[in-house]
Amino acid sequence: MTEQEIVGVGPAFARYLGRYRDVFRQDRTAAHFDTYCRGLLSDLPRKSIEPIALASGTTVRTLQLFVTTSVWSYDEARTRLHRFVADTLADLPTDPVGTVGVIDETSSRKWGDHTPGVQRQYLGCVGKVDNGIVTVHVGVTKGTFRTLLDADLFLPESWDVDRARCQAAGIPDTVRHHPKWRLALDQLLRANTNGITFDWLTFDEGYGAAVPLLTVLGVMGQRFVGEIPTHFAVRDAAGGPSRRADERLTGGHAERGRVYRLTRQTTRPSVWRVATAIVWVADRKHTLMVARNDATGEIKYFLTNATAEPVARILAVAFRRWTVEHLFRVAKQEVGLMHDEGRDYTGLMRHRTLAVVVLGFVAAHTERLRGEKPRRDDGAGVPGAQRPVRDPVPAATGNRGHPTYQRRNSIPPAAKQASHPIS
Repeated sequence: MTEQEIVGVGPAFARYLGRYRDVFRQDRTAAHFDTYCRGLLSDLPRKSIEPIALASGTTVRTLQLFVTTSVWSYDEARTRLHRFVADTLADLPTDPVGTVGVIDETSSRKWGDHTPGVQRQYLGCVGKVDNGIVTVHVGVTKGTFRTLLDADLFLPESWDVDRARCQAAGIPDTVRHHPKWRLALDQLLRANTNGITFDWLTFDEGYGAAVPLLTVLGVMGQRFVGEIPTHFAVRDAAGGPSRRADERLTGGHAERGRVYRLTRQTTRPSVWRVATAIVWVADRKHTLMVARNDATGEIKYFLTNATAEPVARILAVAFRRWTVEHLFRVAKQEVGLMHDEGRDYTGLMRHRTLAVVVLGFVAAHTERLRGEKPRRDDGAGVPGAQRPVRDPVPAATGNRGHPTYQRRNSIPPAAKQASHPIS
C-alpha cells in the first residue's frame, strides 16, 4: 500500500494493532511494533529491517533490537491473531462448504551456512533441490475470506544433531527436528485452543502420505480431504491385503466416472471425471477418489474420512487448496513474508509472525470492502488516525512491471463452489 492508502485505512489499522498492545511490556516496544507492521503494509520493494527503519525515520539498530532481542513473545502475538480470526469467522455469513483449514509449506532460497534451517532440500519456490529454508503453514478460508494463521520453521535432521550450530543461530534446545506433518498438527491444535475450528481440512500429497497424521485426524473426528500419491497403500477391507491406490482405482475408472464442473472466478471452469471406492487405511474406513481432468488428462487421487458426504462437496473442499497458494503469493509480495534477514532464529520467527499478523488485517479489511458494509465498522476510510511513514521510498517508475508495484485487490474473490454434476 502507498502512504496515502495506509493513511486512508489508518483508524482500522490502528484499532487492529491495538489488539496486540499487551504483548509488549513497554510503550516504546509497542511503538516499534507499529512501525514495523506499517512498514510491512507499505509499498517498499523490500520489507526487511533496514528499508523499514530508513523509511520510518527509525535507526536501523533500534529496529534490529526490536526484532531480535527486545522482550516480547511472538507466540502471544500469534494467539491474538487467532482470536481475531476466530471472531471474524464467526461474523461471516454461512458458507455451503464451511470453514476449511489448509495445510501447506513454502520456501525461500538462502545462501551460506548460518541461516537457521538452511540446507540443500527441495524448494517449491524454484521447483528443485536447492539451498534454502522451508516453513510450514496452516491457512483458513470461509467464503471469500482467507488468511494464514501460523508459521513454523522446518528444522532438518542435520541441524538437530548439531546443537552447537543451533546455539550459534539462536535456536532454542526445545526446537527439534520434527516431520512437517507434526509441525502442521501442532499448528492445528494451537488454532483450536484459541477458538478456531475447521469443518474440513485439506492438504497436498506431501501431507496426505503421512498415515500418522490421517490417523490422528480420524481420532479427533476432524473431517479431511487430502491428495495422496499414486503408490499410497489402501485395503479393500479391514485387515485385508494392501495395494496401491492407482491399482484400486485406475485412470480408466475415472474416464468412465461421473462428470463434475468446478468453477473459479480467476480461471476457466475445469471439468473432472470422478470415480470412488470405499477403502480402509490404518483400520479406518475412507473414501478413495480418482479424478481426471477432461482438458489436460491430469489425474489426481484423494482420500477422505467423510464417507457419507457427496462427491461434489468433497471435490469443492479438495480444490480449496488453491487458496493457500494464493495466500503465499500475497504474503510474499504484499507483506514481505520472506524478507527476513540475519542469522537469528528469533528474528526469523518474529518477522514471519508479524507478516502473518499484518496479512490477517489485509484479509479482514478486504472482506469489509467487499459488498455490504460489515456489522462492525472499524472506521476505515476516515483519514488521519495514523502518522504516515516518514520519507517513504517512492515506487521506481522503471519497475512498474514487477508484481510488487502492481496495485490490485490483494485477495480476489474465492472460487465458486462445485456445481451440480453435468452430463
